[in-house]
Amino acid sequence: MELAARTGTTVELAAGDELVVRNTHGGQVVDTWALSAENPMRVLSAPHTWMRHGRLAIRVGDNLVDNTRRPMLSMIEDSSPGDHDMLIPSCDLARYRQLGVEGYHDNCHDNFFEALAAAGFEAPQFVPQPLNLFMRVPIAADGAISIDSPLALPGDHVRLVALEDVVVVLSACPQDLAPTNGVGRTPTGVTYEVTGPRA
Repeated sequence: MELAARTGTTVELAAGDELVVRNTHGGQVVDTWALSAENPMRVLSAPHTWMRHGRLAIRVGDNLVDNTRRPMLSMIEDSSPGDHDMLIPSCDLARYRQLGVEGYHDNCHDNFFEALAAAGFEAPQFVPQPLNLFMRVPIAADGAISIDSPLALPGDHVRLVALEDVVVVLSACPQDLAPTNGVGRTPTGVTYEVTGPRA
């Protein structure tokens, strides 16, 4: 399936289903969320995942847990350099205002709500911290962070397996005023596929 640049979508996964997200053109960040299929207030949680593994970076074999510390997803394959951020919030209109945009600008915050609404799913009243697949956010020795161009190459992919029934939201990040999606600052589309019981 194709996810066009600057847009979002939902993907339903049953326990055991595998989701492959492929960086078709390279250098594209994909904001990724997971919600319990039974309770949308149970969401993939960055701080709980950090605590589970004792580090900020996630790796192949790591379980990604929710805000009740229950495992939701596991990263089982990663052909990219392994940069996946969980520090930077999803872009929103307020961020683009800070960057000088006066009119509307596509953003991952709105993509999250619009994708869930279009699919008929209940959304939480807030946008959770996303897992920013392929996003490169170096942390300096003094704790300073920066956003660098992704190192993911065309065709690089991540494979996640659902550990329970979840709704995943994907947003091909529309950021074009910072190097989030590469030095060219040109958002591109990605592809995704589901394998497993529902494939």
